[in-house]
Amino acid sequence: MSRTLRWWVLGAGLAGVGLAFLLAVVDLPSFGSVLHPSRDLAVPAAVQHGTANVVASVTFDQRGLDTLVEETILFGSVVAVAALLRPAEDERLQRERGSRPPLEATRLFGYLLLPLTLVVGLDLVAHGHVTPGGGFQGGIMLATGLHLLYVAGRYRSLEELRPLPLFETAEAVGTAAFVAMGFAGLAVAGSFLANFLPFGAFGQLLSAGTVPLLNVAVGIAVGSGGVVLLAQFFRQVFLVTEDADEHVDEKGAARP
Repeated sequence: MSRTLRWWVLGAGLAGVGLAFLLAVVDLPSFGSVLHPSRDLAVPAAVQHGTANVVASVTFDQRGLDTLVEETILFGSVVAVAALLRPAEDERLQRERGSRPPLEATRLFGYLLLPLTLVVGLDLVAHGHVTPGGGFQGGIMLATGLHLLYVAGRYRSLEELRPLPLFETAEAVGTAAFVAMGFAGLAVAGSFLANFLPFGAFGQLLSAGTVPLLNVAVGIAVGSGGVVLLAQFFRQVFLVTEDADEHVDEKGAARP
């Protein structure tokens, strides 16, 4: 494709997006108006489906396709980072060099906060349809909590207790589970990501139909994706070198 043609394609795309944005802005209610169509429609729909957290209802029930797109973007971002940060032809993997241990206060608070952070993350995922929280927030907190192993200890500690292939698989499983729930809604209720399970009692843990399951799927995908993403940066900093005397393979075994 020539440079001129690329500019024409870019211009057509920008013009289309600009036109759609302009039409959307023009159609918005005037500032200070008492008319709030999104609020007036979202809240009753959340209550009807037994979802106490209206945000979770919008994210997973009313606009679940948007969340699926976000999941796909995250998955693609992790794959792109892994591809970009893989060792180049003139780079090799080396054994981790010795590093200074953290301060005793850092070690103490890190190990104290580690189980607390993981428990809070699990709670955010499990109760995301009842209270503020959800799969995204809980997943990020779970990934952050796991990396307290590095903050309070050393990179080697994190490596030993973080089975990276398991998290790589879990990220794919979480994203696939979200898509599978969408097709299940299509098969049972006739529309993709339809909420087809019993809604239960409002405000209870077993409520909101498919929303809790979608929260769990997103929590698995986001938490695992965060771990895999940070693992690529950690490996680049601690293991990748251009002139190491001793090299290791992907599993840490020494090789010439």
